[in-house]
Amino acid sequence: MADVQPFLAIRYRHPTADLVAPPYDVLTAAERDEYTARSPHNVVHLTLNDSEDEAGRLFRAWLEQGVLVADDTPAAWVVAQDYVGPDGVARRREGVVASLGVEPYATRSVLPHERTHSGPKESRLRLLRAARAQLEPIFLLYDGTPPLAAPSRAPDLAAGGTSLWRFDGVTLRAFFADRQLLIADGHHRYETALAYAAETATPGSARMMVVLVSTEDPGLEIFPTHRVFTGRPEIAVDGTALASVNEALARLATEPYDRAVAVAVTRDGVTLVQGEKGELDVELVDRFGHDGISYTPDRAGAIDSVQRGAADVAFLLRATRIEDVFERARRGEVMPQKTTYFFPKLTSGLLFHPV
Repeated sequence: MADVQPFLAIRYRHPTADLVAPPYDVLTAAERDEYTARSPHNVVHLTLNDSEDEAGRLFRAWLEQGVLVADDTPAAWVVAQDYVGPDGVARRREGVVASLGVEPYATRSVLPHERTHSGPKESRLRLLRAARAQLEPIFLLYDGTPPLAAPSRAPDLAAGGTSLWRFDGVTLRAFFADRQLLIADGHHRYETALAYAAETATPGSARMMVVLVSTEDPGLEIFPTHRVFTGRPEIAVDGTALASVNEALARLATEPYDRAVAVAVTRDGVTLVQGEKGELDVELVDRFGHDGISYTPDRAGAIDSVQRGAADVAFLLRATRIEDVFERARRGEVMPQKTTYFFPKLTSGLLFHPV
């Protein structure tokens, strides 16, 4: 049973675009420096501080100074992001921001779909201990019609291309009680929240801030993450040789989803590679291992890296379908890293969740 409830949010007294940022795990070092330079109170001073203890001190200092304020009553929020995707199509994605009681995966209320690594979880746990607050939401999916929708009035909070509407007096628990939730983005932070709850063992410590998006939302889209291998000249691909990348991509678009398929671009040419029935595209490429691999949503950049000799092979993939991700997760299976690419990323800094 998923335990979803309104919560007492902490937020900036005067939110502006200079205070918010993308999630910690998508920022490069240069981007981090850019956001920290925008304002001494930018959220990146908390989410990507070199010292987790200093981040915790800053969070409490901003509360004492009135930079941040705490709500008096719990609420749920509707969040909307208007965006243009990597495919050039304009969309609007909506979700509900609420508090989730974290449970071990074994209960099957919350389902993972990707493997995690220990390094990020250790850093996020130190930060959670120091701040005693969830500083960024994670992104979850569920099946069904949303219980709340963005109203026609002006948003209560808006910054960085994201709008939020506050809903007081709503009950979400019954709606989500019988629904499984799939982690779209935020596996490391979810597992960190579980670890924090286990070591703290207080009622409030076992909760975290989440954005819940319906799989029926018209603005929800998974985009492909392509694979590029460098320093791997021994990789040999078998398949159908084609005259050009454009021809291969046209073939890729017509292939049925019951079998894995990918376009391999090497310095020698372009090949349409087919995998096994029931196999995902990402699993086909995963056979080549992870040595020298990098990931990118930029198809043109992946092709260019091979053509200019910086990489040995680029595998161009189709987007993984949401229903395939949910099906694998419900079977208890995890998929290769970067199986999904949800865009846009959630905006950090509009709401914080004390624990």
